Amino acid sequence: MTSEPKGWGPSLAALLSGLLFGVGLGVSGMTLPAKVIGFLDVAGDWDASLAFVMVGAIAVHAVLYRLVRRRPVPLFDGTFHVPTRRDLDARLVGGAALFGVGWGLGGFCPGPALVSLGSGSGAAVLFVAAMLVGMLLQHATNAATTAAPKPKPPEPPAETQPSPGE
Repeated sequence: MTSEPKGWGPSLAALLSGLLFGVGLGVSGMTLPAKVIGFLDVAGDWDASLAFVMVGAIAVHAVLYRLVRRRPVPLFDGTFHVPTRRDLDARLVGGAALFGVGWGLGGFCPGPALVSLGSGSGAAVLFVAAMLVGMLLQHATNAATTAAPKPKPPEPPAETQPSPGE
């Protein structure tokens, strides 16, 4: 049983979830690049507060994920959309490394950067602009690699035996 989401329910749920996430990021201080830099500075003045926020988020997710997956279908869709791939490839590892470098250098990851845009932070504006450029480059690169025609396999040699009527 699959159906398309209908009405305002899915959009309203997404909006409320995003607002709740943004408020949580703001209240926990995770929109401050200094928090991220302090967490990554394990040899200096280490700030463990990011670790506590992560552990709290993982705990809430673990409980709610199990409860939600007990339902036969989600509230606003006909089926659950859960990734099925389990393999690691170069694109995944490279993307994760690039994300980590950007996170460490900028002190932002995408969610907190978008929340910080509301404050007019120049660093957040620069980060989001760079992130958007990266997303566009990834999209263009992905489109170019998937749109490229695949080489055709060589054709088998033509039959040289005479047909039965000859």
